[in-house]
Amino acid sequence: MTVQPDDTMPGSRRRRLAILIGAAVVAGAGVGLAAVYGIGSFERNAGADAACRRAVEMASRLAPLVRGQVAAIAMATRPERLPALAFQDGAGQARTLADWRGRVVLFNLWATWCVPCRKEMPALDGLEAKLGGPQFQVVAVNIDTRDPDKPRAWLKETGIDHLAYYADASAGVFRDLKLAGKAFGMPTTLIVDPQGCEIGSLAGPAEWASDDAVKLITAALRG
Repeated sequence: MTVQPDDTMPGSRRRRLAILIGAAVVAGAGVGLAAVYGIGSFERNAGADAACRRAVEMASRLAPLVRGQVAAIAMATRPERLPALAFQDGAGQARTLADWRGRVVLFNLWATWCVPCRKEMPALDGLEAKLGGPQFQVVAVNIDTRDPDKPRAWLKETGIDHLAYYADASAGVFRDLKLAGKAFGMPTTLIVDPQGCEIGSLAGPAEWASDDAVKLITAALRG
């Protein structure tokens, strides 16, 4: 039953009752919208993964190192496991991000048509040369969709020889990250912990072979 203010009530009491009724209506509308659109459920379940809490803790510890050449990295603030990203290696074999469980990964998406990507590739190659090994790898996935030979030829011409070649000619890996709210343009880079959880992300290029980047990744390897 809806209660309406009575004209016989004293003015102050009538105003208080009207305010209470208005607040109840607004609250009820909010609950109704949440039920219709699943807002509450979405906020609770949008990629959150309790197993990734250590990655968030690590991100918090590493935050003071996010400066200089890597100052634009956004460190993770909620536990999120990345999607099952699928692509191919240089031999055309199917690979997924899960193949690197147990390592810290710098996961990068690039394309030859992306000018900032091309400028960034030597730095990614340099980071792999400095830190690549059993504990860490730069996984740079090309998403050219037309000429599959073009990116390989460009890497060879540019002298990029420390990075293993990975590609996704369908660009599905970019769409998957975009749907997860992790890709807004090119290049896109994610720092991933050994459990496949996000430590940090960057929209745009960075000097990954710089002292700032090396210090950040080295600290991530220490856990």
